[in-house]
Amino acid sequence: MENPKIAFLASSGKQAVSAKSSLEKIYESTHVDNADVIIVLGGDGMMLNTLRQYINRPVKVFGMNRGTIGFLMNEFSKDNLLNRINLATLVTLHPLRMRVEKNNGEIEEAIAINEVSLIRQTSQTAKIKITIDNTVRMKELLCDGILVSTPAGSTAYNLSAHGPIVPLGAGILAMTPISAFRPRRWRGALLEHGATIKIEALDIQKRPVNVSADATEVRDIKSVIITEDRSIDLNILYDPDHNLDERVLKEQFSP
Repeated sequence: MENPKIAFLASSGKQAVSAKSSLEKIYESTHVDNADVIIVLGGDGMMLNTLRQYINRPVKVFGMNRGTIGFLMNEFSKDNLLNRINLATLVTLHPLRMRVEKNNGEIEEAIAINEVSLIRQTSQTAKIKITIDNTVRMKELLCDGILVSTPAGSTAYNLSAHGPIVPLGAGILAMTPISAFRPRRWRGALLEHGATIKIEALDIQKRPVNVSADATEVRDIKSVIITEDRSIDLNILYDPDHNLDERVLKEQFSP
């Protein structure tokens, strides 16, 4: 990719907008629909939104942090941008696909790059049943919720819920309970990335549950089926000395 066609996208934050303006004065750019590489300026939310927006295009994304945490982003610099792109390491991620059956029988689908999470809708604890590859693994779990995370999302909501950090090449998904009440000591499970996961909400009239695929929420659900969609490639570029594998490793040893 000697002379990639690049386009710049920025979040609404002042830092990101200013960075976009500065970079467009230095580097020749094209419309985002014609780009080989999209330069994303902002935080992790902007990166995820861009990946979702262009999920059906074979485009690479190079993020630079002009937001807050920026776990998925490279460090920001105006210098040597094209050289950084040519030297970058490519990381290909696959999202989760959820298929939801609502209490009224309606079916909805959505894609998640980080995680699919189920959360109780009221003060009543959620009661759920877990089936993996057509085998019931837990007949009844009382909890505030549960989530299934991709490796890329394992340092986000999953980590906050005390789930494990998953290296990108591990080929596994993390299933993590949120405030499990019964069985009290259950800490979750690591699943093969090809697993078909079905989670059913029990006692749905008294204990309603919603489900979210990243920011897409569906309320009053009966069940959700979660699979990894390997037909979708999300291609992210990282500086060789600051790639996502290294960040995941560092997170596991941070205080």
